[in-house]
Amino acid sequence: MPTAVLTDHERTAVQAYLRLLQTVRAAMDGPPGTGRPPVVPPAALADAERALAAAGLTGNEEAFFRLLHTWCPEV
Repeated sequence: MPTAVLTDHERTAVQAYLRLLQTVRAAMDGPPGTGRPPVVPPAALADAERALAAAGLTGNEEAFFRLLHTWCPEV
């Protein structure tokens, strides 16, 4: 299996996405029966958007998910 060497911006984008994913999972696993929809803090979304833009991955989901799968295959 080839090893991908991510740039600093790509690594930051992957890490921001993983933080966002963890935040969404935590929100979805919140207290059951509250009747409230899961809420993801706007700061978590903004962090991921900034990181993706800095890595030049905005609008290029295929390239981003290829990097993500190479770096973190269990996601």
